[in-house]
Amino acid sequence: MKSCDGRTVGDLSGEVVELGGGVSSFKPGDKVIAMSFPKCGGLAEYAVAPASLTVARPPEVSAAEGASLPAAAGTALQQLKTAGVRFDGSAAGPKNMLVTAASGGVGHYAVQLAKLAGMHVTATCGARNLAFVHGLGADEVLDYKTPEGAALRSPSGKKYDAVAHCAPAAPWSVFKAALADTGGVVVDVTPGVAATVTSFLQKLTFSKKKLVPLILMPKKEEMEWLVDMAKQGKLKTTIDSKYPLSRAEEAWAKSMEGHATGKIIVEIAATE
Repeated sequence: MKSCDGRTVGDLSGEVVELGGGVSSFKPGDKVIAMSFPKCGGLAEYAVAPASLTVARPPEVSAAEGASLPAAAGTALQQLKTAGVRFDGSAAGPKNMLVTAASGGVGHYAVQLAKLAGMHVTATCGARNLAFVHGLGADEVLDYKTPEGAALRSPSGKKYDAVAHCAPAAPWSVFKAALADTGGVVVDVTPGVAATVTSFLQKLTFSKKKLVPLILMPKKEEMEWLVDMAKQGKLKTTIDSKYPLSRAEEAWAKSMEGHATGKIIVEIAATE
């Protein structure tokens, strides 16, 4: 695939140049979105992506938006599904959700997806992004630096059935106090050793309140669904900033700071 558009590190949005043996679902010149999983080699003019993780990019979805969807939106979707959230219009599944780091790459998708599923969403973020996260659809937004935000305390006093944890590690005691008395689940995209141990012990004791470390397993059908949601305007991508390939190191450094609002994109100019 030749990149003539935007991409994140392992997510690609570009044009098919050449096909591998046995691939018949695409042709040279097709505009596609792909994930170079598990090698995550995206920062190059040409990249190889498996057909099993490549989908068509419709004209309604820009290259930058497309390059943002596979890993970030895919992680948010799998977080919610792991927590029992359903997108079939049924009343089953959790009702109240907390999304931490809700202004970030994964978090800003998690808020939107939770609202698509009909959930009441409380979210945490920095003070400068409170209005932005409200604009994503969150019902309640907390500044994570305030006492209420640090305690994950809903302004309306709600307890959470599910938590999409997109922020750095936090003590389990904080989550435990915030979850519903009947039980709940915290799906953690940044699990450390402590979280893994906690999860293991909870399984042994059949705890009603659970912490689940998430391991992203990309799926083509989920990528297609996310692209369709974006095409319909139901899932929007916020671009924090764009960098040319020559400044990819700066883009990576900004990403590692953890304060981007939405996604950071590296672009490669099209060539004839």
